Amino acid sequence: MTADPPHPLDPYERPPVEDYRLLVESVVDYAIFMLDPLGRVVSWNPGAERIKGYLAEEIVGRHFSVFYPAESLATRKPWHELEVAGEVGRFEDEGWRLRKDGSRFWANVVITALFDDQGRLRGFAKVTRDLTERRRSEQALREQRRLVGHLVEAQELERRRIAWDVHDDSIQAMVAVGMRLQLLAGRLPAEHAAVVHRLDETVRETIGRLRGLVFRLRPPELDRYGLAEALDHYLADATGSWGIDYRLRHALDHEPPADTAITIFRICQEAVNNVRKHARATTVEINLSSADEGTLVEISDDGVGVGRLSDPNALEHFGTIEMRERAETAGGWWSLTDRPGGGAVVRFWVPTTVEAER
Repeated sequence: MTADPPHPLDPYERPPVEDYRLLVESVVDYAIFMLDPLGRVVSWNPGAERIKGYLAEEIVGRHFSVFYPAESLATRKPWHELEVAGEVGRFEDEGWRLRKDGSRFWANVVITALFDDQGRLRGFAKVTRDLTERRRSEQALREQRRLVGHLVEAQELERRRIAWDVHDDSIQAMVAVGMRLQLLAGRLPAEHAAVVHRLDETVRETIGRLRGLVFRLRPPELDRYGLAEALDHYLADATGSWGIDYRLRHALDHEPPADTAITIFRICQEAVNNVRKHARATTVEINLSSADEGTLVEISDDGVGVGRLSDPNALEHFGTIEMRERAETAGGWWSLTDRPGGGAVVRFWVPTTVEAER
């Protein structure tokens, strides 16, 4: 009687240690290795070899401080990390680390202390992730937003300067001309006075257009009365000529800083202008509220909505890029979605405190 040949080990009966070894050795995006209680490397996975450049036979047995630049060694950072991990069980950090060739990379590091059943420290598990590209991308994005922020700031300063010049010079001069025309009309015969009255009407219409220009450049209500008053004045003036009803609600705990207020106003202005151009709406509603140490704004309409636009690429031409850039440059976020029941809603949030900006 012959014995049955041995069956291969059922995958569900494979020892957990073997599964763990396969897991660690299959990971190439993370450096996963073990340290003894003194900080010497006792294991090395392919991810560690790829990220740090050492072969297992080159690094096992050496102290992990070899991965740290000189400035970290000067402050005994590697030993401090092991001390903290041993005391609280875990340590996490981001900072510069060294590859075998001496080049630096930005790493996220997690060190976990390993204890046996008797509570004795047996070593440490260390996981390192290379975040160099992500950090570079984040720095590039921050620099781009910083430049955009400077551009927007310069643009708003120039708009305010032009608005003041138009108000203080052009409008005042036109007002003076109108007053003189009215005086002149009172001294002329009726047949000549009619011509002067028509000139006076033209001057008054011009003054009205100039005041509209000043408002578009820099709403004076922002500096005098605040954000809600400026928006209410804009909506009353704009939507009346468009045949659109508006509702403005606000529950602000505090008035946003001047720079933030103009950002919010400009985004609302662009969003309402888009409603006029593209939504075919009869009503637009703006809600302002304080949330998460910032200002949350919702602009909704009862128009055709986003999903029913005839041109699927049209959103890129609706000022959405400018609105999003303004919100994100201010440290916030922006979104455009369909509104339940019909229409569209623009939502954005910008920080209005130093803590939120950080």
